[in-house]
Amino acid sequence: MVQINPSILSADFARLAQDAERIGGQDGADWLHVDVMDNHFVPNLTIGLPVVESLSRATEIPLDCHLMIEEPDRWAPQYVEAGAGSVTFHAEAAAAPVRLAREIKAKGARASMALKPATPIEPYEDLLPELDMLLVMTVEPGFGGQAFLDIMLPKIRRTRQLIEKHGLEMWLQVDGGVSAETIERCAEAGADVFVAGNAVYGTDDPAAAVRMLRQQAEEAGVRACRH
Repeated sequence: MVQINPSILSADFARLAQDAERIGGQDGADWLHVDVMDNHFVPNLTIGLPVVESLSRATEIPLDCHLMIEEPDRWAPQYVEAGAGSVTFHAEAAAAPVRLAREIKAKGARASMALKPATPIEPYEDLLPELDMLLVMTVEPGFGGQAFLDIMLPKIRRTRQLIEKHGLEMWLQVDGGVSAETIERCAEAGADVFVAGNAVYGTDDPAAAVRMLRQQAEEAGVRACRH
């Protein structure tokens, strides 16, 4: 099932609650993607626990928190307590990813792991059954508005093949440069959860942009199944 997760990194930080509501409603966003950056793991500083806690009270849309931070083993469980419905930690930063994924799930959220562009999926094959979602970054994490990296498409395909090989129900998310021009290629490669920033919040009607992106991805997925 295709899911569209608009990123608040592209929203107006002075109007986060209002901008969250602009993507809600019938056929609206499935999740609100929250980019947490600590200026250590990535060269940018965004928001943290207090803002996530406030957002979770301000919107009915579940929060999909992507932690681009050092020491996720220490911090990730606190994001579940702050109201996140899904928490993504980076493979490159986690000291004990299996233990962390289990702790996130034990606290009641979905557990996800992210891979930077240069990080291959294959060494993590045995971890996949522990996860609810895997995120393939299609740009270098740290800043919104970057150009999509086409060289990530084979990695998305290989990840989908590993998910199917193990008969898993997990989701495959892509984040970075996802737009009307790139979402179909991602869907055809096997992604089913799409993080879109400027492609949603850079338009006059973010809710309509969400619907359009979902339709494109669904049609591309159907085409891929036929081949």
